Amino acid sequence: MEKKSVKAPRVVLDRESWIKGAVAILAEHGVERLRVEVLAKRLGVTKGSFYWHFKDRRDLQDAVLEFWKDGRIRDIRKQTQAQTGNEAAALLHTIEVYASARNRKGIAIEAAVRDWARHDPQAVAVVEEVDAERLASACRLFLACGLDEEEAKARSVLLYAYVFGVSLMRYGGFTDDLASLKARIAERIAR
Repeated sequence: MEKKSVKAPRVVLDRESWIKGAVAILAEHGVERLRVEVLAKRLGVTKGSFYWHFKDRRDLQDAVLEFWKDGRIRDIRKQTQAQTGNEAAALLHTIEVYASARNRKGIAIEAAVRDWARHDPQAVAVVEEVDAERLASACRLFLACGLDEEEAKARSVLLYAYVFGVSLMRYGGFTDDLASLKARIAERIAR
C-alpha cells in the first residue's frame, strides 16, 4: 500500500499579520533586527511572500510606524474620554492605566519606537505626533477641571513624565505599599 505524502497547509498571511509580527520583533529586539529574513522565519513563511504586501523593508517600517501611531492615538483618545464633570476621574484613570505593571508589553514597544526615533526622521515625526496627541488630550482634561492653560500644559507634561518614568522603573524594594504610593502621586498630579 502506497503512502500519500501529506503537505503541511500553506500559511497565508495578510499585511496586518506581517505588521503585527514586525511589531513583536521591534519590541523584543529593536529596529535593527526588523529585517525581512528574520520576520519571515518567525512567521514561518518565505521571504517571497513578503513582497506581495510590501515594496521593501522601508515600506514595512513605515507601515509599523503607522500601525503604532494609529493604535496609540486611538487608545489615548479612549483613555482620556470624559463626560462633563468627570474629567478628574478620567485623569486618575489615565494615570492608572499607563502607570500599571500590566503595561509592560506596551512600554517595550514604546521604548523601541523611541529608540528608533533617535536616528530615523520618519520615526521622529510619528513619535512627535503621538506625543502631541497625548499632551493635548491630557491638557483638555486639565482645562475642563478649571486649570489655566499654562498650568494645564505643565500638568500634562508631568502626567506623562510620571507614567513613562514609573513604567521604566523597578521599584519593588522601595515600599511595601506601592499601590498607595502611586495613588498619592496620581492625586497630586490630577488635583
